[in-house]
Amino acid sequence: MQELKEKKILNRENTNLKSVAPIKVIQFGEGNFLRAFVEYAFQKLNQKVDLNAGIAVVQPIDRGMVSMLNDQDGLYNLFLKGVQKGKEIQHKELITNIVKGVNPYTDFNSYINLAKEEQLEFIISNTTEAGIAYVESDTLEMQPPSSFPAKLTVLLNERFKHFNGDSNKGLTIIPCELINHNSEQLKEIILKYANDWKLGNGFINWINNDCSFHSTLVDRIVPGYPKDEIEAYNAQLEYKDNLIVAAEVFLLWVIEGGEELKKKLPFHKTDLDVKIVEDMQPYRTRKVRILNGAHTSMVPFSLLYGNETVKETVDNTFTGAFVNKAIFDEINDVLPMDKSELNSFAEEILDRFRNPFIKHRLADIALNSISKFKVRVLPSLLEYAEKNSKLPTNLTFAFACLIRFYKGTWKGQILPIKDSQDIVDTFNKIWAKNDTKLVAESVLSYILFWGEDLTKVNQLTEAIIFALDQIEVNGIEQGFANFSNKY
Repeated sequence: MQELKEKKILNRENTNLKSVAPIKVIQFGEGNFLRAFVEYAFQKLNQKVDLNAGIAVVQPIDRGMVSMLNDQDGLYNLFLKGVQKGKEIQHKELITNIVKGVNPYTDFNSYINLAKEEQLEFIISNTTEAGIAYVESDTLEMQPPSSFPAKLTVLLNERFKHFNGDSNKGLTIIPCELINHNSEQLKEIILKYANDWKLGNGFINWINNDCSFHSTLVDRIVPGYPKDEIEAYNAQLEYKDNLIVAAEVFLLWVIEGGEELKKKLPFHKTDLDVKIVEDMQPYRTRKVRILNGAHTSMVPFSLLYGNETVKETVDNTFTGAFVNKAIFDEINDVLPMDKSELNSFAEEILDRFRNPFIKHRLADIALNSISKFKVRVLPSLLEYAEKNSKLPTNLTFAFACLIRFYKGTWKGQILPIKDSQDIVDTFNKIWAKNDTKLVAESVLSYILFWGEDLTKVNQLTEAIIFALDQIEVNGIEQGFANFSNKY
């Protein structure tokens, strides 16, 4: 039997990809998400409009993967797997636009020198939600400061000085951290450091007038390095790749900006769903209400029914129909956006839920279901009731399932409740009353949960009591049939 040759390491010499693009992007963060999202998006711009943008990746904390990136000259394979319009899609792409990785903790000079790149245009970041934070102890002299905003302030100040405040050397700053108004928060902290460190009015004016800050919404599920199936992935590659990234096909990037940003980033000339809009809040609301709202409303309902995963939920005749009606007839009904666009987005969401390559366990997304329901589902329920003068059948029944879920056991099995101890304790006390009327009234009137007394919502208390009784006596499927006949 012939011995298999050991694969060569993935790098530019072995792949004959020795030419690199000029650095036009500095990216803070080297994790799976950015490599499956931003690098992929900029590679499409390089391919479609010859943006010729190289990326320098900065490691934002002292432990990271920059050395692994540099070992492969920034190259890695991205595997996209998913479902689009009911069809399974699998695609593999070699990502080639990372020019270098920089670790400011071990090579601060290389980090500072990035500020002097002539063709630099963009700063992109994803340093987790905790990354955009003001750290009082950070100073200009630290090499580097601890926080991402302080590191960025140092870099921007270096660029301002190096180019003598040239207005044409201002940068376009696009944070991707999953917090609302992320760019506004980042800019506010940078200006605070500028004042704390006495960097001068010239620098502050340059930040305000010559740099632009753009808030974003990002959406793509990125499981990352597929360690459980790595042999199957490696079998498809000619070279040894230690940085394989697996992600779903779906990608959405909403960036706040106008015509000037569209010229700089002509994503409209690609096939990517990147929207540059004046106001991203409707898109954020759409994602929170439809994607996150569908997840949160399905979890207790589907677990009590007997499903284990999101895919099982949407594939099942009964639970799938329930989720569909909740989205298309109830959630979308109250969103102030074009209905055809909402429905198209919802269809994409359901395709994502059906993705056979991602096992999304309901128990894993049951975390903090009470606070999630308040933000993601309750607004749709209340707005529907106000608009239509009646309760939304499916969302109301999902609410009852949530309350029943927090009893903690179902048919002799312990339910996967994952919440703060005070919430768990409160539900234990409420369910100890062992009376559905008292339970419904106690939960709905608990203002700390919902921010308001929900017993004041017309018919809601009576509907929850009836649903809880039906669930207990008849189970989920027959209970819902009886409930929907009445409500």
